[in-house]
Amino acid sequence: MELMEIITTRRAYRSLQPAEITVELIRKLAAAASLSASCFNKQPWRFVFAHEKEVLDRLKEAMNKGNEWTRAASLIVAVCSRSDLDCVVKGREYYLFDTGMATAFLILRATEMGLVAHPISGYDEGKAKDVLGIPPDMTLITLVNIGRHLLPPNDLLSEKQVEIEKERPERLKLEEIMRLNRF
Repeated sequence: MELMEIITTRRAYRSLQPAEITVELIRKLAAAASLSASCFNKQPWRFVFAHEKEVLDRLKEAMNKGNEWTRAASLIVAVCSRSDLDCVVKGREYYLFDTGMATAFLILRATEMGLVAHPISGYDEGKAKDVLGIPPDMTLITLVNIGRHLLPPNDLLSEKQVEIEKERPERLKLEEIMRLNRF
């Protein structure tokens, strides 16, 4: 798959079916993320790949209402970092930006491998960190839910979520997000 095809194929689907998760697959996702750029090559990202059933079951208890669909995920990747792991230049903290870029690489690699990788913000951070043993000083930035896309949608989705699955949500026009030479 060419890069632009991977980018256009990537969707944050919620209707998931099981995917075979192996340590080799996890290593491929982590390797893609590890190649991302970062300020002075500090690589501030830390990923916890939860794939064992008991861990997944406990982690899924940390999900907010509306994220019941995550119960069908075969792998959940906790994306973590903290400010002191990366550059702070004139008050600008780069750890969130750099970790976001690495997470995008992971998501694009998952897409290339025929997987759905859907990052979410709707979870209880304390519960999730407790389940995964993430230290309190780390920021749990997102949980990336991974599986294979399932059609027709499974019954874990609300009616609204089923509708969203049908077509890509509208994107802003380029004129709304880009400027030439000046804001």
